[in-house]
Amino acid sequence: MSLPVSVGVATPASPLSRVSRVFPWVVFALTFGLLLSDYMSRQVLSAVFPFLKDEWGLTDTQLGSLTSVVALTVGVLAVPLSLVGDRWGRVRSIVVMAVVWSLATLGCALAAGYGHLLAARLLIGVGEAAYGSVGLAVVLAVFSAKRRASLTGAFMAAGSFGSVLGVALGGVLAAQFGWRWAFAAMGIFGLVLAGLYLVTINERKLAAHQIADDAATGPALAAGQQRAKLTTLFSTPAVVLAYLGGGLQLFITGSLFAWLPSYFNRAYDLAPDRAAKVAALYILIIGAGMVVCGLITDRVGQTRPIGKWTTAIVFAALTLAFLGAGFAMQPGGPQKLLLAVGCFFAAGTTGPTGAMVARLTHESIRATAFGTLTFFNNVLGLAAGSLVTGILADRLGLETAMRYVPLAAVGAVILLIAGRQAYPSSIRRLEPATATDTKDGDTA
Repeated sequence: MSLPVSVGVATPASPLSRVSRVFPWVVFALTFGLLLSDYMSRQVLSAVFPFLKDEWGLTDTQLGSLTSVVALTVGVLAVPLSLVGDRWGRVRSIVVMAVVWSLATLGCALAAGYGHLLAARLLIGVGEAAYGSVGLAVVLAVFSAKRRASLTGAFMAAGSFGSVLGVALGGVLAAQFGWRWAFAAMGIFGLVLAGLYLVTINERKLAAHQIADDAATGPALAAGQQRAKLTTLFSTPAVVLAYLGGGLQLFITGSLFAWLPSYFNRAYDLAPDRAAKVAALYILIIGAGMVVCGLITDRVGQTRPIGKWTTAIVFAALTLAFLGAGFAMQPGGPQKLLLAVGCFFAAGTTGPTGAMVARLTHESIRATAFGTLTFFNNVLGLAAGSLVTGILADRLGLETAMRYVPLAAVGAVILLIAGRQAYPSSIRRLEPATATDTKDGDTA
């Protein structure tokens, strides 16, 4: 329930209104923090690749599988577990998921071999499966729809920042204390944050601060309908193309997350801990790009909402140009510069595609909608990127394999262009009553 506000009348801020302004940012901060923990637990593995390769004699394909099994499990379970989150309670689901992936990360520290580590990594995927979708639904529910691309980009950037911390800290801990302590530290951090989330946020507070969708920012429900039908997750061509285009672009991000530490280790002959630190800087650039690209998208979308598709297309094209040129060059300063620019745009499509999915689905099933997006992001993107690159590296060498990675952006650009073309008719299909008063392409 929301309180009525008189338009154009300034009133003194009450304690309740101050709480109302602060609480959404508390929700964002803690939900963002848990996504940091999520990716710290997921990506710390990349920092210890050299240690596992030396100690257990693993191939690049096996190392890639240890990364991709998490993303693949997340992709397969994202939709059903997101649906559980929508029905069972989002806060409760978030806490349970965080505990599961944190305990599984502690299990990685106890692994006796490849099989044990693979099983523990699978359990990390089970815990993380619906977190991004449920967490993002919680965040967007307490903020204005005009901030969707910015908030989506900023929230999902926690994945990059968490990867930075996981790779950088993991490399240092592994070098100083052994690779097992790298996993242990990440697991303990996640358990602490889960406890803090449990005592700070609950469903009652979220309901009190929820900002409802209106006709301009999301599909409306029929009279008497309490929850949108699950078929609306795929009811328009535009939302399907947003899933596919956004997911395929993240093939590149998945490869970068998993293989940049090893790339700098091999191509630049850096020690594993030094290579992890350098890779962490590039992953940080990916996260910064997600935030900035989300802000740009919201600014463009204020006057012409279809421009959100255009920004996504531009970001994917820039990724192809700069990463393609960078990986084609010999190692050195110019290559590092091109790779940095390419990394900045590599995940820039995350904010635009997340905003489009939110626009084309109803809030009552939004966690499930983001779970569907997570499925494509992981199956087409993060899981496929790390595994396929590992397979290519075994056959061609890692330096050659990375030259093929940016080509995934070609498919992403094609899908996003098709989505842009389908967007006006998709909006008309959702809201026939309002579409007649709006020009094609200018629908909010």
